[in-house]
Amino acid sequence: MHWHNSGALYEQQILRILLDVGARGISVKKLAKHVYNHFCTFFYQPDLQEIHRFTQQYLLKQARQKKGIIEHAEKRGYYRLNTRNAAAIRKLRQQFSPETEKEETQIDTPAEDRSLSLF
Repeated sequence: MHWHNSGALYEQQILRILLDVGARGISVKKLAKHVYNHFCTFFYQPDLQEIHRFTQQYLLKQARQKKGIIEHAEKRGYYRLNTRNAAAIRKLRQQFSPETEKEETQIDTPAEDRSLSLF
């Protein structure tokens, strides 16, 4: 899996992590490590340097946009969600809420019969 094939997955994970860390932000290095750990499995280990490059480029690109969803935090090399873009943050929270994820992954199965058997 190369970053150009999985860029959307990386972007989604980056936004999810930024949502979790809040206003204090997170360094590029730590963020890339979190993304790496998310995609790392027993059978597949992505290239950490490739994920770091992708994460850094994505953050720089997003932070340059005036009304972008990502901004530089107070600490050098740290990024966070743009606190002035409340509508976008609400949309992300809704998108990544556990209820939404549960609905997306839920498979239609017949309801389990929980009635008592008399025999």
